Amino acid sequence: MSEVVVLDYEMSNLRSAVKALERLGARVRVVRSGDELGVPAAVVLPGVGHFGEAMRRIRAAGFDDAVHRAHQDGSTVLGICLGLQLLFDESEESPGQSGLGLIRGDVRALRTDRKLPQIGWNTVEWNDWATIAAGADSPHDRTYYFVHSFAVHPADPVAVLGTAEYGERFCAAAGAERVTGVQFHPEKSSTAGLGLLRRWLTELEVAAAA
Repeated sequence: MSEVVVLDYEMSNLRSAVKALERLGARVRVVRSGDELGVPAAVVLPGVGHFGEAMRRIRAAGFDDAVHRAHQDGSTVLGICLGLQLLFDESEESPGQSGLGLIRGDVRALRTDRKLPQIGWNTVEWNDWATIAAGADSPHDRTYYFVHSFAVHPADPVAVLGTAEYGERFCAAAGAERVTGVQFHPEKSSTAGLGLLRRWLTELEVAAAA
């Protein structure tokens, strides 16, 4: 099994993400600075909280440059919840604070009259090109746990892998070359979430064998 490195910048559901990956057989290593990262098969960026504070901690730990180097050298990247938003260029939540820019676009507050944050289960409609969703055909297989007030807006429509509805239709998953992010918490989404992580790990192994 290829090595999966999870970034610890003290703003994430680190333990639950690690346990979910290990349950699926992944070989997981947790790192707390960019110097420890190297070029693993995959980098996982979990996250909960404020965009600007998260980026401040990521830069302080040297993760920003390290993730870019790893990605350029072939690592796959997965962002979870706030981790998805951090993959983008910028966010309305923190004007003037740049994100990692691995997926072009920005992050905006949900435009809805419904209560924010959205907390609870929601069903994702996957686009045909979202290979990570292969086999998630029933609503049960496509229902995940969300906690968020902001949503990503990819510059390229093809980067939108799946959408969900909460007062407006928003991007629930996005991807670019060797980069994928989901707005929901797969590690808290029962069998549907584990199924998605399993497919991601399978894609990782297929790529490593190619």
